[in-house]
Amino acid sequence: MTFNEGARGEAGRVQVQGGGGGGGRGGKIAIGGGAGGIIVLILALLFGGDPGSLLGTSTETSSSSTGLSSVDECTGAQANADVNCRVTLTVGSLDDVWEQQLVKQTGTAYVRPEVVLFSGSVNTGCGQASSDVGPFYCPADQTAYFDTSFFQLLVDRFGSSAGPLAQEYVVAHEFGHHIQNQLGDIGRAQADPQGEESGAVRTELQADCYAGVWAHFADTIPDEATGQPFLKPLSKNDIRDALSAASSVGDDRIQKSTTGRVNPEGWTHGSSAQRQAWFATGYQTGQVSSCDTYSARDLNNPPDLKR
Repeated sequence: MTFNEGARGEAGRVQVQGGGGGGGRGGKIAIGGGAGGIIVLILALLFGGDPGSLLGTSTETSSSSTGLSSVDECTGAQANADVNCRVTLTVGSLDDVWEQQLVKQTGTAYVRPEVVLFSGSVNTGCGQASSDVGPFYCPADQTAYFDTSFFQLLVDRFGSSAGPLAQEYVVAHEFGHHIQNQLGDIGRAQADPQGEESGAVRTELQADCYAGVWAHFADTIPDEATGQPFLKPLSKNDIRDALSAASSVGDDRIQKSTTGRVNPEGWTHGSSAQRQAWFATGYQTGQVSSCDTYSARDLNNPPDLKR
């Protein structure tokens, strides 16, 4: 998968912030801590969707300099080579898809989330967070946060594909949490925060499904500024890359690699197979309605999955 070379990122759409420096407001709950956070969170709630115990008590410090390259006005060619530009243009694609599809399918107008790239630690509406938390979405400030060093950790520690769509899946997943926030569902994770059939698992699987909905449209919906989609047509290898990333952050796989055993009572994100299945559902159907994990009787078999 590659970006169309004529694609252009929107200046100022993605912010770059430094680490360290004071505490955030705290007390709110961030959703969707990534595999980087697993190493820490497994000692508490085992890959919890609630990294609130870390937010406000950063486990790392860093200088105020991020060391990240500028992301203003990234091009498609740059996005094919640079991870920070890749996030920026993925955000542009997500905006295009959800601005069209959310209102069309649900009647709810899409409100863009803020997006922040950081290194080390960052202050958020949910408190101060370190890179240990991994990518996450903070409902309090409607912002998705990414330390792009996470993508290499996903490969080195958890065996994910290094393909571009594996990285873009992570960005799309966090945007999925924003869609849940807009539709009023994100609070279900905290009402039922742990277990194989929990609200937390259903919330994370739905975000995977929404990532699949984005992938369904990503190579066909044109950007208004250029008249062409951000992405060239997706290949089977691209989808395998995304499925690889989804599998690598399954609760069962993480538990097995860190503790040597699998304990579904501690799940907060779902199994590797479930995460793949729900992403595939969104990708194959392109329908928000197919992502109703909360009503699903069997999370292992999404009802709208085409076999």
